[in-house]
Amino acid sequence: MRTALDAPPSKLDEHETNFVAKIREHGWCQTSIYEDEQGPGFGYTTGFWLKFNFPELITFSLRRDIANNKFWKMYHDLAEGRSFPIGVPVQDIFKDIPAVLLPMAEWRFADYLGWSRWFYGGNQFKCLQLVWPDANGKFPWQVGFLSELNGRQPDLTEANWAGLRQH
Repeated sequence: MRTALDAPPSKLDEHETNFVAKIREHGWCQTSIYEDEQGPGFGYTTGFWLKFNFPELITFSLRRDIANNKFWKMYHDLAEGRSFPIGVPVQDIFKDIPAVLLPMAEWRFADYLGWSRWFYGGNQFKCLQLVWPDANGKFPWQVGFLSELNGRQPDLTEANWAGLRQH
């Protein structure tokens, strides 16, 4: 798989060089986007797909340091040979709450994964959305999810939280 790691350094600008250097040094890089009038803040990885053939990760409305900590934990777990189930609660990503990993729809990549798309030269990778529950343990697709958190984690699955929404 060809990536930006294969690009001649003379073809990269300062930001691209810095991004590639982080992946060379750490195996991955986190991109953080701050909340604005268009939506909640989010963070995503670049490098998991190349290093582990495991999807990149994206999560919303977490502080940058918390997202970074969770991404690092998952990176180390993957390095030790662990895998993560898709679409079911996982108990040990966050300390005391479950999380769910859901496939991100490829048609959403251009809206959220700019640096990953640049690094991989398009959409030839996978991404999972790391979703967290509210204070009552309800996920956004579940009845009773706290309404004040609506919109804090947009649904990036193909539709309707990948069929998980309860009617």
